[in-house]
Amino acid sequence: MQKAKRGDTVLVHYTGSFEDGSVFDTSEDGDPLEFTIGSEQVIAGFEEAIVGMKVGDRKREVISAERGYGKHEEQMVFQVGRDQLPDGTDVEVGETLQISFTDGETTAVQVMVIAEDSLTLDANHPMAGKTLVFELELIGIS
Repeated sequence: MQKAKRGDTVLVHYTGSFEDGSVFDTSEDGDPLEFTIGSEQVIAGFEEAIVGMKVGDRKREVISAERGYGKHEEQMVFQVGRDQLPDGTDVEVGETLQISFTDGETTAVQVMVIAEDSLTLDANHPMAGKTLVFELELIGIS
């Protein structure tokens, strides 16, 4: 029976959770995830977990932050003045904003703290620094 390898397009049902068991995403009530192994469409640890599986195989994979969304980098947490927000902008802690840099690049940041005259923003991925646990089932290989 064929085993999944780099370059294969695969269909995978998954449930992703944190170490405490709280589920952050699942495909179980919908279509399986389709991606090509090696194309970096999913985090490295997820890709690596699928390699060697056969259709019908199930496994539980614990993915470290380094093989997931990376370590939480403190230098990616920064403050901006509230005066830098467009007039009339109302933000809340936990909200995601798109910000632009002088070089024209944009990125998503999460509002961490709202002070009287500033905001603390975090440009890390929300799951950076977290160990992820996936229940995986390989549905198809092409």
